[in-house]
Amino acid sequence: MEEARIGIYVCWCGSNIAKMVDVEAVAEEMGKLPNVVVAKNYKYMCSDPGQDLIVSDIKEHKLNRVVVAACSPRMHEMTFRKALENAGINPYLFEMANIREHVSWVHTDRDKATKKSKSLITAAINRVLYHDPLDKRSVDIDPATLVLGGGIAGLAAALEIAGSGKQVYLIERSGALGGYAAEIDLLAPYMNSAAQVLDPLIEQVQNHKNIEIFLESKVTDISGYVGNFDAKIEKKGKEVEKKIGNIVVATGLKNFDPAVIDRYGYGKLPNVVTAMEFEKMLKIGKVETKTGKLPKNVAIIHCVGSRNPDYHEYCSRICCMNALKFANQARSILPEANIFDLYTDMRAFAKGCEELYTQTSRKDVLFLKFEKGDLPTVKKAAAGDDCDMVIDMHEALSGEDIEVPADMVILMTGTEAHDDAKDVAHLVGVSMCGNDFFIEKHPKLDPVATTTDGVYIVGNCVSPKDIPDSVSQAKAAAARILASISQGSVEVEVTTAEVNEDICCGCQTCIKVCPYTAIGYDEEKNVSIVNEALCKGCGTCGSACPTGAIRSKHFTDVQILSQIEGLMSLEV
Repeated sequence: MEEARIGIYVCWCGSNIAKMVDVEAVAEEMGKLPNVVVAKNYKYMCSDPGQDLIVSDIKEHKLNRVVVAACSPRMHEMTFRKALENAGINPYLFEMANIREHVSWVHTDRDKATKKSKSLITAAINRVLYHDPLDKRSVDIDPATLVLGGGIAGLAAALEIAGSGKQVYLIERSGALGGYAAEIDLLAPYMNSAAQVLDPLIEQVQNHKNIEIFLESKVTDISGYVGNFDAKIEKKGKEVEKKIGNIVVATGLKNFDPAVIDRYGYGKLPNVVTAMEFEKMLKIGKVETKTGKLPKNVAIIHCVGSRNPDYHEYCSRICCMNALKFANQARSILPEANIFDLYTDMRAFAKGCEELYTQTSRKDVLFLKFEKGDLPTVKKAAAGDDCDMVIDMHEALSGEDIEVPADMVILMTGTEAHDDAKDVAHLVGVSMCGNDFFIEKHPKLDPVATTTDGVYIVGNCVSPKDIPDSVSQAKAAAARILASISQGSVEVEVTTAEVNEDICCGCQTCIKVCPYTAIGYDEEKNVSIVNEALCKGCGTCGSACPTGAIRSKHFTDVQILSQIEGLMSLEV
């Protein structure tokens, strides 16, 4: 091993770190450690001048290792690796110590925070001594793309990619394109026709020469890796295989079934309807009770299945706006009716939505607030009452218990994951959160990519959202895919696992635990083998291997143990 010449750079992050850590004292002490040639502090290491400082020092002082103490590696590890590349040394001869999220942001004692920072940087110095240079690898990209889901997000992604002259295979499980949006009458907040927005989009997709549509179809198997996936598509018993380079998952969500909430009477009281059932009435322009009468009292209840710990704690986002839309439509169709809007919180946050809320409040719509833990109860009205039903509720603003008359109750049902969401997640190799939504690679910095390279998630399968947000995500994913296609190849993970065949016992434990199906088995040699194009270097196999035959590049035992030793070497 060549003699280590390490450069240490401590970031102020403006005042994010410097307000709680004495960065100058930290840099000064770290400069006294063995193998450290340069130790400096700078206000913004991630800035161009900060990166230029590293590049300059590498060349001037012949540095062959670099440690940056700053924010989370998820934010800027790639930034600093690129700086090392620009200076002519291998980017993996770098280590980052997180003294912002792990120190400054979570401590209130400046002296102790400074000492902890020194320990974390010492650990990074010890670790970087044992870093090996790793070579980048790339794979060719097949220009075809698979889109799962024919809703508005899937349609937008397919058109964007196909419009650039690339082949798209669009898979839809139902017999028609359009998804949820195809069942809607008008779109909030501007009350424009959903059909006028959606139908031209569907027509463009159906007539596009670069889009092959598979209706009433499903993908039964996906194998391979970024740029080189193989997909098996099943349609009416017949199976076809397609080669693709990237995958867009736009499978959407389904509506919550309110029958499980007994107090609302859905399925028992005939004039309690869901939002989608009311949409169907609006589409044919006929709002009436089951007996064919015009309702004199219409009640709209928010947050049915959403923002409720017994069902789903998350907000379904579109319900408030649809409720305001319904109130306006009901007022137009039933000008003499009493309209009641029973809400827990009014979330009118998108463009034009607060204005819709204000406009609705001026149309003789009575807004009544209930608390999340005190839901209204719908019951049949007593004989002789001038209404079909009565809603008992505690009105939070007045503090009074009241009865709301109703001839029709519209339940603003939330959305939830499809029943087969886990099967889809396993099929494409993505993770899920506790609500069975698909998890993005980074919620802020990479909101459409996943930890499986080449697989993108868009629209409501990620989380509930409205049409503009769904389309934005779809086009963002399309842009990422087109960028990779234009390059012709894409870099793949290099910090992968590798098998020492001399000590592998062939037990195949690693194959069972690998979350990326990246490990196979060589029957002739009786050893496991790693597909490096699929491997993400998560380390699961290495921790499960009973013989220690699997080594994770860049996370070797000696690197981790030396890091721990460095962490404990200073008195804190």
